[in-house]
Amino acid sequence: MSTATIDDRWAVPPARVSADFAGTGQLLRLYLRRDRIVAPLWVLAFGLLPTFYVASTTGVYDTPAKLADYAKSITDSPALVAMYGPVFGVESGSIGLWKAGPFYALIAIATVLTVIRHTRVEEETGRAELVGATSIGRYAGLTAVLTMTGVGCALVAIVAAAALHADGLPAAGSIAYGLTLGGSGLAWAAVAAVTAQVSAGARVARGVAFGALGAAFAVRAVGDAGNGVLSWFSPLGWCINMRPFADERWWVLIPLYGLAAVAIVAAYLLLNRRDIGSGLLAERPGPAAAGRGLSGANGLAWRLQRGALLAWSIGFLLYGLLVGGAIDSVGQMLEDSQGIADAVTRMGGSDVLQDSFITFALSFLAIAAAAYSISAVLRLHEEESTGRAETVLASSVSRTRYAAGHLAVALLGSAVLLLISGAAIGLVYGAMDGDIAAALGDSLAAALVQVPAVWVLTGIATLFHGVLPRYAPVAWGVLSAMVVVFFLGALDGLPQWLVDAVPFVHPPKLPGAPLEWPPILWLLGVAAALLAAGVAGLRRRDLR
Repeated sequence: MSTATIDDRWAVPPARVSADFAGTGQLLRLYLRRDRIVAPLWVLAFGLLPTFYVASTTGVYDTPAKLADYAKSITDSPALVAMYGPVFGVESGSIGLWKAGPFYALIAIATVLTVIRHTRVEEETGRAELVGATSIGRYAGLTAVLTMTGVGCALVAIVAAAALHADGLPAAGSIAYGLTLGGSGLAWAAVAAVTAQVSAGARVARGVAFGALGAAFAVRAVGDAGNGVLSWFSPLGWCINMRPFADERWWVLIPLYGLAAVAIVAAYLLLNRRDIGSGLLAERPGPAAAGRGLSGANGLAWRLQRGALLAWSIGFLLYGLLVGGAIDSVGQMLEDSQGIADAVTRMGGSDVLQDSFITFALSFLAIAAAAYSISAVLRLHEEESTGRAETVLASSVSRTRYAAGHLAVALLGSAVLLLISGAAIGLVYGAMDGDIAAALGDSLAAALVQVPAVWVLTGIATLFHGVLPRYAPVAWGVLSAMVVVFFLGALDGLPQWLVDAVPFVHPPKLPGAPLEWPPILWLLGVAAALLAAGVAGLRRRDLR
């Protein structure tokens, strides 16, 4: 009788190891070709944007005394500390990178989407099974995407460190920040590799990964706003506590990269335990008959998209509450520096600094709402790629009616998200200021005028899906490029025609500025034209 104690299901015979990784290089080249546009964008964005934050900060706070006052004003605001993390030093690099604290979470979003797109989505569409029927090994796909993502994170670390050091900052702090930023991306890529093994659907895998990321952000925010102990239970808290340019804690890299290593090993073990196309969590059987909510194309679209909208709504609500609580302290902080007041005004604010901060915050939220809207539109692309759309359209449902359900969720959902955040900002700020009615009205109006700009991105995603379905994911690249131009155009003076191509710069700068209808009507007209062209293209082309 065998005395082995290791479960045979977890054991991998040595003779199979090389065969299981066969074809990794070919798949890596394929993934690099497919991501040849999106991957360089997020590598350059995360690598270069931190140095612009530092440059803008040092350009305004040009003396040690001003930097010290700025750091104190941040520390005195628990809401700001919860949003961005604490300030650990009064050096220009430390304070400049304070505002780049959310980058640790943003690069995580990029790597999570990349890993799940090339793992679980490939299985869900059946392409992984088709490729696996050849000489491609079982672990080749996972190894290829982790290699590609790991190289991307390494490039982010190198570019960020080199850019910061080239800007005159010490090498130690620059390297510390680069390694931490790249490590955050790698750790969450590994987490996504694990969640890709859990469920048979890409949507659930993304939801689990983003749920873990959201929990990590919440734990970090609560911990930093308190005594800081709770932050050590969050990978994002580890990143913040590296303290670049403020007596770096190099040992923080051990748990960060340790998490990545453990999660990668777990992903391989879980992949070895399950069948291709299946998940470790069994899917629950649905009801025998569809309810009224699934009686038509609109009901189906709502059923498919409601979970994502709920998750985004919670995020917008929390962020709105944080922004509302930070307005007073930000106003006091900005009033001490005419230079930063001018910088915020150039970013799209009005002359009243509190109003400028609301406008600035809602511009960020509009970009996030555009990301949700693109994701909702690309659900059409996913349904078509998996063949489910063909089944629905084989019935009496027309293509226009089928697309209208998903587009309605994308359009109305993005507007709802902005209204939720606007209401949260107004209620908290109004309660602190003593005039809830006025603050709520101002913030809701400021949120509403951002909606047409978001809908332009909805139209762009619809146009890609309807006319160039193969390149539909390029809509993410368009949004990324607009975000870069939005930031750099305000800080560094890009050509005006390029800045004008970004819809987020055109909404009226409410509250505080007069309501101007021409830019709103122009944005609505452009969005309507893009939507109409996309739907017309969908009606005329063949299904993929």
